[in-house]
Amino acid sequence: MSLSEIQSRLTAAEAAHHRAPGSVQLIAVSKLQPLSRVRAVLQAGHRIYAENYVQEAMGKWPDLRAEFGPLAVHMVGPLQTNKAKTAVEIFDAIHSVDRPSLAQKLAGLAQARGQSPALFVQVNTGLEPQKAGVLPADLDQFLKDCTAMSLPVLGLMCIPPESEDPAPHFAALAQMAARNGLSGLSMGMSSDFEAAVAHGATHIRVGSAIFGARA
Repeated sequence: MSLSEIQSRLTAAEAAHHRAPGSVQLIAVSKLQPLSRVRAVLQAGHRIYAENYVQEAMGKWPDLRAEFGPLAVHMVGPLQTNKAKTAVEIFDAIHSVDRPSLAQKLAGLAQARGQSPALFVQVNTGLEPQKAGVLPADLDQFLKDCTAMSLPVLGLMCIPPESEDPAPHFAALAQMAARNGLSGLSMGMSSDFEAAVAHGATHIRVGSAIFGARA
């Protein structure tokens, strides 16, 4: 597949589900991809990317921003609290706010800096013990706590269990966001982003379908 094919599929999904053209942001997940592939997608004009690891982003994006101009880079992987300070300096958005200690750290950094990346709370919709994320039963209180800390939460993020139909998870996340007055829905990846668009995704995270399989 390629960037142009994914963009065409996204445009078709927006139209099929009565979404405004361009209302869903396509995030190209470039983690662990060779720099040559990332450059090719940059040269094709795409400007929104994501990484899983703070150190990889630090080693890649300062130089690419200097070369290609303004770029949005999002954090979509687990964020260690001790790397939060670096993360808020390099990322435009963080999709993996998943625990009180990280929320408190990000709130303190936002107050000290006077600004914050856009933030998404990761929800463990599948109740998977091995996966990060706030449990659905704890979400409303967690969001109230974030509000009390003046933390600018834009929306919610989920990664449905691989073995399950993702659509019910997307629908549940949309309901949780609406209940809490949140507009952002970061959901859908290479294999299921059309279903996510159908359920209101505002950000989809596509990696291998754009760049090819990771080594």
